[in-house]
Amino acid sequence: MDVIEKKPRITFNEIPAGMYAAMRNTENYLHECGLSGTLIHLIKVRSSQINKCGFCLDMHHKDSIKEGETFQRLYLLPAWEESPCYTEAEKATLHLTEVLTQISEYDSYAIDEAYQRMTDHFSKEEIANIVLAICQINSWNRIAITFGNIPGSYKN
Repeated sequence: MDVIEKKPRITFNEIPAGMYAAMRNTENYLHECGLSGTLIHLIKVRSSQINKCGFCLDMHHKDSIKEGETFQRLYLLPAWEESPCYTEAEKATLHLTEVLTQISEYDSYAIDEAYQRMTDHFSKEEIANIVLAICQINSWNRIAITFGNIPGSYKN
C-alpha cells in the first residue's frame, strides 16, 4: 500500500500567537483545577474519537499511556457503557462528553439527565471544569482537523 505524504494546511508555528496562548492558558487552567489527569485524558480521547480527529487521538493516547493509563481502558473507550473498568464517575463524565460533543443530536431532556448523573459524583465547580475540558478538546479537534495536523506525527 502506498503511503500518502500529507502536509498540514496551517502548522503550529503559523497559528497566531494570541490564539495559541489563549488555548494554552485554558489547558494550564485545566491541569491546575483539581480534576485528575486520568479523567481529563478520558474526555480528550472520547471526544476525539467522536470527532474523528486522528491527530488528537494519537496525542492523547500517547500522553495517557505515558501518565499510566492502561491500553485496555483506552481500547474499550468506545464501549465504555458496558465496560467494568471505568468508575461510575468516569461513566457519568463520558456520558456528558458524548452529549456535549454531539449536542445537536440531543434534546434538553438528555442534557438534563447527563447533568443530573454528574451531580452524584461531582461538585458544581468540578462539573463546570469538566464542561470546560469537553469544550476545550472539541475546540482543539476542530483546529487540528481544519489545519490538517497529521495523525501519528505527535511526539510527547
